[in-house]
Amino acid sequence: MEKLAQQGQIELFYGDESQVSSEGYVPYGWQFAGEQVCVLAQKGYKINCWGLISRYNQCHWATSGQTINAQFVMQELENLSLSIHKETVVVLDCARIHTSQLIQKRLSYWQKRGLFILFLPPYSPHLNLAEMLWRKLKTEWLRPQDYAEKDTLFYAVHQCLANVGQQLNIHFSPFNLN
Repeated sequence: MEKLAQQGQIELFYGDESQVSSEGYVPYGWQFAGEQVCVLAQKGYKINCWGLISRYNQCHWATSGQTINAQFVMQELENLSLSIHKETVVVLDCARIHTSQLIQKRLSYWQKRGLFILFLPPYSPHLNLAEMLWRKLKTEWLRPQDYAEKDTLFYAVHQCLANVGQQLNIHFSPFNLN
């Protein structure tokens, strides 16, 4: 499929959801002796994000204050199916919200419109490029001061996602297609 996407015969997106929490994202860190480092945060606020990204930094995204469920995913894929101009493949993991009966019932309709869903094997997040979108968002694009208040975090997440493919780009390693 990567080869077909490289040749421009299809659009290929990788999709997943993630959550940005007002409690910040600090997977690890270090500081000098005697230095105080902190991330100001307002507890209890979360932004749930849904995103599709291509190797060429084309991005479709949506956010919600509610939990992202199968209905949400179905509606986003439905919207995508109505806006595509060539055959499009979306790669998703096997999360229950992606493989639900609600999604399964729509597959044949989407295929008639040129939208195809490919499910990754279980336990293979390394194959889903959307994971890199969320890592970049949380570790590089959002700044510590963005977490200070609910409104600033909401604005910063939207600003970052809106700028993917413009000011913000991910440099994906090429697949070995041989």
